[in-house]
Amino acid sequence: MTSTELLAGYGLDGLPVVAALLCLFGIVLVRSHLTYWAGRGVARGARYEGEHRHGPRWWQRTVERTARLASTPSARTGVALVHRVGPLAVTLAYVTVGIQTAVFAGAGMLRMPYLRFTLASIPGAALWAVIWGTVGLGAVWGALALAAGSPWGLVGVVGVAALVAAVVVTVTRRRRRAEPHLAVPARADDLSAAPEHR
Repeated sequence: MTSTELLAGYGLDGLPVVAALLCLFGIVLVRSHLTYWAGRGVARGARYEGEHRHGPRWWQRTVERTARLASTPSARTGVALVHRVGPLAVTLAYVTVGIQTAVFAGAGMLRMPYLRFTLASIPGAALWAVIWGTVGLGAVWGALALAAGSPWGLVGVVGVAALVAAVVVTVTRRRRRAEPHLAVPARADDLSAAPEHR
């Protein structure tokens, strides 16, 4: 499979590879920074609402819904990762699946300085663009080709991937139970008590 075929999956066919990778870089950078600012807004809104309980009923419902979202297990995981590893968590989040949004929003909720977040984002976004612009989409097309050629081969590959995922999840859960837990705010209105991340 050629790079042109890979880029066609993103609607970027016809562009030189470097231009396509720059487009992917920009797309993921915008997404992560919007998520950061959404987390920042949750923290500010929680502080403000804790001090001033007023506004129309629809606003109160929106604040309550946002507070519930900010206290989900994935949001707490993102906050804990940013507490534990700092800006490196932001960089590494780009190459993970399932916790990107939580880490980016967690960095915002902890009020990580924007310049620090940006500097941590640049290498991660570049790595994401290269991975998904080349290998990542190639793996998707390879799986589709495997399914077309041999459905049982695809079942075997998915089975092995599920087994590896199960082992990783089991080992991770055991480690988490063994280590002391970080003091992470359980509710969005407790974020005002969280220290500013430096």
